[in-house]
Amino acid sequence: MTEKSPNSAGGIARAEKLSPEERSQIAQTAAAARWGIPRATHRGEIVIGDTRIPCAVLDNGRRVLTENGITNALLGSRSGASKRLKKSQLEAGAPVPLFLAPDRLKPFISQEVMDGPLAPVQYLDGTRTVTGYDATVLPAACEIWLRARDAGALQAQQIEKAQQADILMRGLAHVGVVALVDEATGYQEVRDRMALQAILDKFLRTEFAAWAKRFPDEFYKEMFRLKGWGYNPLSVARPGVVGRYTTDVVYERLAPGIVEELERINPKNDRGNRRTKHHQWLSEDIGHPALAQHIHAVIGFMRASACWDDFIRLLDRAFPKKGHTIPMLLE
Repeated sequence: MTEKSPNSAGGIARAEKLSPEERSQIAQTAAAARWGIPRATHRGEIVIGDTRIPCAVLDNGRRVLTENGITNALLGSRSGASKRLKKSQLEAGAPVPLFLAPDRLKPFISQEVMDGPLAPVQYLDGTRTVTGYDATVLPAACEIWLRARDAGALQAQQIEKAQQADILMRGLAHVGVVALVDEATGYQEVRDRMALQAILDKFLRTEFAAWAKRFPDEFYKEMFRLKGWGYNPLSVARPGVVGRYTTDVVYERLAPGIVEELERINPKNDRGNRRTKHHQWLSEDIGHPALAQHIHAVIGFMRASACWDDFIRLLDRAFPKKGHTIPMLLE
């Protein structure tokens, strides 16, 4: 029987302490090095609005982005349906990334794009083997969403994702022109490292202004407090009754007949969803300022109330709904 050297014995002991995942990662890294898989030489993040897309430059000069980063930029965090779609497609042998998983996008994804930007790229990031996509996948994915929208193929709840793709596409084009000028003039050698990011940020702030949320987080935080619900600022999930309460304390008190008109022009579909938010139908010169002023007052009443019933009594006195009697304030 061959005796083990102290080094090999130590190596075996260390290996036995590793988890299956750690051993698998080490094996992948060794295989990657053996087969000449490219390695990340530079790493960073592209900041788009509130989203950060991890990116890297490989030793072969290729620029790559992560799937999760692109998914968050296009779809946001609520992508459970897309995850289920991707899983079923992977089982069928179609490696479609999460941000293009919806079935309604399938007719607009060409084989050329599948073989190009949508081909996964494996690379080494330190000791980890990472799967990403060529950076050109971001404008390619945006274009697929826009083509599907222009063809009328998207569902109502997917229109907002296409709007996001539209803004991203124009923002990237805007920065791209600036980068070309800098490269042609040699200015790229002296510009600040974050100059292009600052240009993109300024563009996105302007473009997203029309889509900015009109209801501050504090509105929902106070509502949850008064109703005795647990509030998680990191979650966008809310009880279905929140919409009814919002209509009650906000829209029904803005102007006579406004709720009926909003229901007429922005009705719910068969699934109970609306194509757009009610506030997107308000006019910029009168509607939105009135909404902002009313919400500010509502939040003030919420802060001053100990429970939901106290809040409603104060609100009914200050901003009664048409046709409702005003209850007397009691000690």
